[in-house]
Amino acid sequence: MEQLLWSIGGFIVALGLVVTFHEFGHFWVARRCGVKVLTFSIGFGKPIYQWRGKDGTDYQVAAIPLGGYVRMLDHDVDPVNTADEMQQSFRAKSVGQRFAIVLAGPVANFIFAIVALWFMLMIGMPAVKPIVGAVTPESIAGEAGVPVGSEIIAVDQRRVRDWQDVNLALVRRIGDAETVLTVRDSAGMTSDITLPLGQWQFNPDRDSTIASLGMDVYRPEITNEIAWIEDSSPAAEADLRLGDKIVGIDGTHGANWEQIRSFIAERPQQDLQLTVLREGRELELLVRTGTRDGIGYLGISTYQEPYPEEYRFTLQYGPIAAFTGGVDRTWQLMGLTMSMLKKLVTGDVSVSNLSGPVGIAQGAGAHASYGLVYFLSFMALISVSLGILNLLPIPMLDGGHLLFYIVEWVRGKPVPEQVQELSFRAGLLILMTLLVITLFNDIGRLFA
Repeated sequence: MEQLLWSIGGFIVALGLVVTFHEFGHFWVARRCGVKVLTFSIGFGKPIYQWRGKDGTDYQVAAIPLGGYVRMLDHDVDPVNTADEMQQSFRAKSVGQRFAIVLAGPVANFIFAIVALWFMLMIGMPAVKPIVGAVTPESIAGEAGVPVGSEIIAVDQRRVRDWQDVNLALVRRIGDAETVLTVRDSAGMTSDITLPLGQWQFNPDRDSTIASLGMDVYRPEITNEIAWIEDSSPAAEADLRLGDKIVGIDGTHGANWEQIRSFIAERPQQDLQLTVLREGRELELLVRTGTRDGIGYLGISTYQEPYPEEYRFTLQYGPIAAFTGGVDRTWQLMGLTMSMLKKLVTGDVSVSNLSGPVGIAQGAGAHASYGLVYFLSFMALISVSLGILNLLPIPMLDGGHLLFYIVEWVRGKPVPEQVQELSFRAGLLILMTLLVITLFNDIGRLFA
């Protein structure tokens, strides 16, 4: 329930802020061009809160938080009584002014992303160096010879500082023939390693980009010493205690925690013999495992070794460097989004990778629960994606209107109304198809 509340709350806040900024871009430039704005709405449908500003604009928050709109005076639709009002009509403005008004929405999204990342980098984000843990021998990384314990310092000659940088760089290479990792081994020697990506099978619902290539992120060892016991759990009923160290299970000694956890998970509602070390003495305890979703459990967690200090750092800059970093990261996100769209068209990336409102809500909730800096990073990604999406030359989107204005500028007269009407219907069909696909993908992930 708590995660559901985080998802709903994070979705409303994230999408609300991103959409508000997008629509404000249209609104601000329209007002500067002398266009009268009739309605500024966040959300669609019936207004749940509404007021009229001194500028004569109706501001409202509507019931369906999946977008928003700015309704401007249009003399072909709205009654216009004076020549002054005629001059305030959107359609009465020049092609250049209309182009600027429509373009302002996506541009506002890119500005929002820069500002969000600027604040994120000034606040500071805890990060760890991209140190490679285990490498699967027959994987892409294993066959390419990526050394265990090495640090990835660049991907395709672009410097990376943490695993988030590495992940973004690798995602961008989906569908490509190869990528080049620059790594530094424990002796301080650097080398370039080419990863062939022709056989790369990446399923975002199952693996991370790093794991799908056969690499593990370095993590400190998880010990077998019990750090927490759930009340009324099988462990509590078996008299396991904090500080007990599990050294054997069903007569097998020397297993690590991951092996023990897997052994228990495969045996729900079964009696197991645990050998534990308590105050220097070995004890044999009989425990009956519980079951959750068909998986066995004891109701404990164990201590993890501390992360080496030399691997940890805070990604933080002063105002000027943070702003430069925000611009650079926004540019990277724009390039990544454009690359993914291109690969969707060419078939290098499957449409099954697309996410819709449910996926966005889950991502928003997860990032919001991690803290402000992670939520700012997520909002920047959503804002860039919304900006790029709106620039696609699809009627009904900003990009479709911009395409009509370019044609009008070239022809010297507007695109015929009948052509625009047919185009808008086709655009609506495309958008509805995309919505159905993304919702289908989201539902499939929920029940996978």
